[in-house]
Amino acid sequence: MTRQQRIVVCSLVVWSFSVAPAALAQAPAGAVQASNDTGTALGTANQSPGWAGALKGTLTLLVVENMARAIFQEKTRQELGGNFFGDYVRSVRVPGQWGDGDAIPTNYIGHPLNGAAAGFIWIDHDPRAPVEFKNTQSYWSSRLKATAWAAGYSLQFEVGPLVSEAAIGNVGLDPTTAGWVDHVITPLGGLGMIVAQDAIDRYVVNWIEERTRNPYIRATARMLLNPSRMLSNGVSGEVPWHRDGRPLDWVPPPR
Repeated sequence: MTRQQRIVVCSLVVWSFSVAPAALAQAPAGAVQASNDTGTALGTANQSPGWAGALKGTLTLLVVENMARAIFQEKTRQELGGNFFGDYVRSVRVPGQWGDGDAIPTNYIGHPLNGAAAGFIWIDHDPRAPVEFKNTQSYWSSRLKATAWAAGYSLQFEVGPLVSEAAIGNVGLDPTTAGWVDHVITPLGGLGMIVAQDAIDRYVVNWIEERTRNPYIRATARMLLNPSRMLSNGVSGEVPWHRDGRPLDWVPPPR
């Protein structure tokens, strides 16, 4: 492992220890103990309210994603040297084409999943946002606001001055690596992912939980079928399977 990789790994460990206690405080004792997973059952009691909480969660998401890039992408680590500010300024550019050279799964699946995670962070801190899928004006209004938030997250992820692809790895220094695809697909695809995962949570995950009270099955279904929500929970200091108003040991109403 190179010196740069060690620095990144140590930074990730330090960040993990700063976030983990908040999540562990809500985690079930032992492995997954349903009676202890109350989380923030009635809302976002363990999160900062409004803009401050959303900004904190989104910044954490950006830090985690860019640390992962630095750890796992050789091309990113190769660009960590040199004149930081000079290379960053030259990397920020208006894209001249649609594509950015990334693979189709990265652009059309991975980035929308991340955009949805940013959107869920906003939803978690919007007291007026419905927590489940509903074909109502308030639902769609809240999800469009989450899309706008995801667009801002995407812009920061691509070219922002804090933790971005332009700042860490100098993506864009080569004009062929700057494309409109990320700026468009991340928020719009993220909206599709948010709505899809909301619907899956209401009609599939709920269906599973109505038929079993096994906490392992419930937690696994929540995480596997709502990956973006799992990610947003993690960077917000919640257990990955957290649901507002629906702890793991909730009891379905009698039919």
